[in-house]
Amino acid sequence: MDNHEDKDLKNTSSIYKEVGPYVGMGFQLAATVLLLIFIGTWLDKKTGHDTLFTLIFSFLGVGIGLYNFIKTVIDLSKKSDK
Repeated sequence: MDNHEDKDLKNTSSIYKEVGPYVGMGFQLAATVLLLIFIGTWLDKKTGHDTLFTLIFSFLGVGIGLYNFIKTVIDLSKKSDK
């Protein structure tokens, strides 16, 4: 029975090892966008603009976030091919 449990534990850990890098990518994308929106909102309040910096930084956040997301997917697929 212990041998069967050890085998299940190894299978589970190998699954987490393969899937782990993909799990955090969505959170990283969302955090990048939200952080830059927050900075844009803060700059709008400091400068007296209505939504100028919020719009600029939100698009910048989406661009940077998607760039990092795609780069990570490509890097992970290259690692899995090896």
